[in-house]
Amino acid sequence: MAVAVDADEIRRLGKRFRKLDLDNSGSLSIDEFMSLPELQQNPLVQRVIDIFDADGNGEVDFKEFIQGVSQFSVKGDKESKLRFAFRIYDMDNDGYISNGELFQVLKMMVGNNLKDTQLQQIVDKTILFADRDEDGKINFEEFCSVLKRLGYCTIDLSSDKHTGYFHVNAYRPNAI
Repeated sequence: MAVAVDADEIRRLGKRFRKLDLDNSGSLSIDEFMSLPELQQNPLVQRVIDIFDADGNGEVDFKEFIQGVSQFSVKGDKESKLRFAFRIYDMDNDGYISNGELFQVLKMMVGNNLKDTQLQQIVDKTILFADRDEDGKINFEEFCSVLKRLGYCTIDLSSDKHTGYFHVNAYRPNAI
């Protein structure tokens, strides 16, 4: 993956990384990520960290941090942002969103606000709506197609260079 950040942004992110690296280990743990107030209430923070953690060792080193954060850059291309959003749901990284994966991610988002049976009905209907090739799961193309059919033409994964906050937004053309 190409890093869509310039030298100034890398320096700024390096400063942010060092500030987050509370134990000076050279990598960020889940607890260090959770020291950010803006992430403490985010139900998908573990999924984002899992995606950033390319080597799967449970922590995010500086290279992984830069590569992960670069996907939030305004300079990043649309497909990279869509792939990142897709990977939030594709928990086993097999290129598909299964019924179980969709249930798990939605459960992270809704917590106990819905009964599992209600949530499963939503998952089943979503799979039926999205699954064009009728294989029981959603591939990347089907994921993009659903966003397009629902009118979400833009996904904005960006970071505010002043606050360092990360934003994930999907926009409908008529809502802009």
